[in-house]
Amino acid sequence: MNQTLENIFRLGIKELWSLWRDPVMLVLIVFTFTVSIYTAATAMPETLQNAPLAIVDEDQSPLSGRIVSAFYPPSFSPPVMIANNQVDPGLDAGIYTFVLVIPPRFQQDVLAGRGAQVQLNTDATRMTQAFLGSGYIQQIVMGEITEFVNRQRRDSTPVVDLAVRARFNPTLDKSWFGSLSQIINQITMLSIILTGAALIREREHGTIEHLLVMPVTPLEIMLAKVWSMGLVVLVASALSLKFVVQGLLHVPIAGSLPLFLSGAALLLFATTSMGIFMATVARSMPQFGMLVVLVLLPLQMLSGGSTPRESMPTVVQNVMLAAPTTHFVELGQAILFRGAGIDVVWKQLLWLLVIGAAFFLFSLRRWRKTITQLA
Repeated sequence: MNQTLENIFRLGIKELWSLWRDPVMLVLIVFTFTVSIYTAATAMPETLQNAPLAIVDEDQSPLSGRIVSAFYPPSFSPPVMIANNQVDPGLDAGIYTFVLVIPPRFQQDVLAGRGAQVQLNTDATRMTQAFLGSGYIQQIVMGEITEFVNRQRRDSTPVVDLAVRARFNPTLDKSWFGSLSQIINQITMLSIILTGAALIREREHGTIEHLLVMPVTPLEIMLAKVWSMGLVVLVASALSLKFVVQGLLHVPIAGSLPLFLSGAALLLFATTSMGIFMATVARSMPQFGMLVVLVLLPLQMLSGGSTPRESMPTVVQNVMLAAPTTHFVELGQAILFRGAGIDVVWKQLLWLLVIGAAFFLFSLRRWRKTITQLA
């Protein structure tokens, strides 16, 4: 037993030295847990931001003037006043996302109680802006019309007072969700890539034959790759949470970091085994890269990190229960967002352990078969 543990330890140290001498992989690790996390938290805001708006004001009345002046940054860019014949060319060229057309005699029709209409043209190819912006514009226009007609806003006390409280993200800051979700995704991606690349690198460099003549077993070789590459990802994710998420982005962590890292270690047990299995199937690094894309995208898109699992088809929900990332996303969100303890996430920890053991045994069988063929 002591000799086995020593072999696993020394082989793992060898993997760490090999990784240290690979500048491409080192750059990938640093980029994944720094720049990638920061851009995921700050880029592509889900709120409306400087949406381009044009207005056709054919009424030129005080009411239309109020509506025009109601649109301003940061939600909308300063409105551009255009003629009616410029609407279609502007939308076709992608210059405007929204074009609001105020018809002639609009104010007269409103004050007279006649059926006044305002036309809103939206570039629906910009889905997020189109969906949010259309609702914003309707509220702004109706608010200005109501205030103009009533001369002042009437604050009536409703029968039911609805108090809205945003739990776990009081300011609705997108960076809180983006940074932590990206950490969860990157742990999965990097563990698969590092472990698989380490095995393929040995095959391409011819060092796999050296392992075959050493007094080590396939189990020891595989465990060495699992603990060494898993340790790298675990340390990198912990440093990223501390210095990038908490330090640079000022995102609070609600739960226990040691508990989260414990769950991450169980995930790494499964994903590093997946990386080894994929490396035994692939014959070169390009083939391995194609396999990573085929496997990684479903894991990230269907595990509940990007969209809630409840909105997916029932078949997809049931199938993805076999994926370790599904349980890790639930665990990570519960700990990092809601401050859950082990009494809440113990089921996810247990599932990660079971799935990880299954992936490990399956990959070990494939690895032993590959070693036999090489020998």
